[in-house]
Formats: sequence, structure tokens, C-alpha cells
Amino acid sequence: MALVAIVGRPNVGKSTLFNRLVGMRQAIVDETAGVTRDRHYGKCEWCGREFSVVDTGGYTSNSDDVFEDAIRRQVGIAIEEADVVLFMVEAATGITDYDSEIADLLRRSKKPVVLCVNKVDSGEKMYDAYDFYALGLGEVWSISAANGSGTGDLLDEILKVLPEDSQALDEDHADIPHIAIVGRPNVGKSSLTNALLGEERNIVTPVAGTTRDSISTYYNKFGHEFMIVDTAGMRKRGKVTEDLEFYSVLRAMKTIEHSDVCILMIDATTGMEAQDMNIFNVIQKNRKGCVIVVNKWDLFEKGVNTLRDYEEALKTRLAPFNDIPVIFTSVLNKQRILDVLDAAARVASNMSRKISTSVLNDAMLPEIENYPPPAWKGKYIKIKYVTQLPTRTPQFAFFCNLPQWVKDPYKRFLENKLREHFDFCGCPIQVYTRAK
Repeated sequence: MALVAIVGRPNVGKSTLFNRLVGMRQAIVDETAGVTRDRHYGKCEWCGREFSVVDTGGYTSNSDDVFEDAIRRQVGIAIEEADVVLFMVEAATGITDYDSEIADLLRRSKKPVVLCVNKVDSGEKMYDAYDFYALGLGEVWSISAANGSGTGDLLDEILKVLPEDSQALDEDHADIPHIAIVGRPNVGKSSLTNALLGEERNIVTPVAGTTRDSISTYYNKFGHEFMIVDTAGMRKRGKVTEDLEFYSVLRAMKTIEHSDVCILMIDATTGMEAQDMNIFNVIQKNRKGCVIVVNKWDLFEKGVNTLRDYEEALKTRLAPFNDIPVIFTSVLNKQRILDVLDAAARVASNMSRKISTSVLNDAMLPEIENYPPPAWKGKYIKIKYVTQLPTRTPQFAFFCNLPQWVKDPYKRFLENKLREHFDFCGCPIQVYTRAK
């Protein structure tokens, strides 16, 4: 699919236009300059044609932003892979040094460029847009990304310069597993994404909170096909003071809701902290598959059976849902990162596992006969048969004469027996009792 890259200096409205083109609030928008850092992809459809759009960070030089070099690299990659570059400037400020620098960069790239002047929301500002002909990039298109005026004509122009073979629609990735990488700030989520992809897809720095948006990437290597979603680090609610971080955490929570499997990354040196448990509880509450990755294992002091003891302590903390794969990695040294993929693929497969009623009853009824539910007020509970419900996650219904008297401890016993007989590692299981 053809790709259109939106580039420009900070705070000209690139993310606002990106959200309008893809038809949803996918990128965080704020009055603060420099909100967007990583490349952000989405799909746009106009007049029956579909193309990809990439939002980039604001291009600057010699500024105080510690992310300046990383953002410039991300913009350079976006321009290199784009078929058309949408260069965005702002009417009120006129041509700045940054605008001239970006124009020179685009001329050297030899890519088709569409120049649009944003924030032209009145007739008077239309005259300010004519100044930008001085950049020598051809026709100037006046728009207001906030209210949508002029965007139709802009899209018509983009379709004119798009390659003709771009009309073939890209394959939809809705049917493949969505893997979300979640955790506290600075545990190595973006580093893991970059290591798996083998490229600098997301910006990585020692500064906590570098990633702000949830960044989706298609992954198809080593026999695995996923959508990998890198998320912003989630801190305790009381420590979130900035609006930007609040929106980042909100995006991360939504990513968990829309994913199939969550990779929960924790720092080996600090262990499973209260905030890690909060994130794990969110994953469990949303009935998502889970893989725990203990990163920075190379920094942890090791003795005899350190790994085994650490894993046992971790699973004790996670009880009763402790049937979860735990992978010890060092993303920096690329140790066991493929094991993370294998574990995620296994959990994704387990999430969609369907067991026939006959096989289920052959395994479970003898277990129930050996250890029947305890009697309640002199009444004996008899479980007749069990079946798997037609749901997205593993859920089972046990039919019996007195379902209201089957208590939670016995339901946990049934869940453990299901896990013994069938591979549901990393998956939450729901057990229901129903009247026969």
C-alpha cells in the first residue's frame, strides 16, 4: 500500500491532521510542542482508494529537546519509505528556518511533495498562505486540520501524485494475534520491540516516559505473524501529574483491552512491585493472555538456583493465576528474546483452543468422581457433564443439580484440573456452574 508521510516542524498540527485522515483519535494531540516522538501509522480511505499515513515528530535542530537526534532519524526513515511527502507549515508564523531546512531535505529526497499550510481558518489568513510559494515546492494548499476545511482538496491532490499501483488494498491484519508490550516506565518495552524487529522502530533513551503513543507494528519473522504494540509506561495514578502522561496511560489501557496477549515486562533488579501487580490485575480483569518477561537479568546478582527461586517467588505473588510463562531476558544483550515470541505464540494458540465435549468429559468426570463437590446443608451436588462455551477466551460450563452451592474453592479445583489435562498456560479460565 502507498505511504504518505506527514512532516514538519513541531506544533504545526501534524497529529491533528493525522487523526482526521485516519478517522479516529489515534495520536495524542496537545498544545505542548514535541508531543509526538515515534512514527505512527494509520490507514486513510478517500474516493474508493486506500493508502497508509505516517505521523512523525517535529523536525528541529540545535534545540533543547534531548530527543532531537532520535526524532530527526525517525523523520528521515519516514521520508525514505514514503511514496508522497505531505509537508505541513503554519500560516501565522510564516516561513521559519526549520521550514527552509525541511524544504531543502525534501528537495534532496526527490520524493513528490504536497505543501499544505495549516491553521487557515479565516479569509484573512488565506493571504498569509501565499508567502509559502517562496519555498519553491509548487502549489500551496490551505487547510484547517482542526475543523477539516480544505482537507478534501488536499486529499484529491494526494491521490493525483500517489503511484497508480497503490489501488490494491493491503491485507487486513485483524485476524492475526495482537501482542501488547506493557509495564512500568523504563523497563525496556521499546528496546524489546526494536530487538524483535531488528531496526530502530521506536525511540529508546534512559529517560523514563520516552514513549507516549501506543505504536503498532506488523511482525512476520521466524514463522511468527503478529501485530506488536509498544505502549507507554504506566505509573501509579497518584504520580501522573501531566496531561500528556495521563493520555499515554489511557492509550496503554485501551491497548490492553484490544489485544489478545499481553507481554508484561518487569525489571529484574526491582522485582514485582505493586504497580506491576496493578497492571497484571488489569490484564486478568480483561481476560487477556499473559507472558511475564523479566528484563535486565544480566544486572541481577546470581547464586545457586537463583533463576528457579526467583520464578517460584514470582508465581507465589501471582497466585492463584500463576500458570504463566516466565522468560528471563536481557534485551540489551539480545538474550532469549526469541523465547518471548515463542511463549507469546503459544499463549495466543492456547487462547483460541477448542476442546470437544466428549474429550472434556472423558478427562474431567473421573476427576470429579474422585473428588466430588462438598455437600451443603445435607444436600449432595452431582455434576453431570461439562462443555466449553463458544467464547473468545477459554470458558467452561459444568452442569449440575445445585449450581448455587458450588463454591469458589471447588471452582478453582476444577480450573486446576483443566490446566493439568489441557494446555492453557498463560490463559485465564472462567468456570461456570449451571442447572442441568
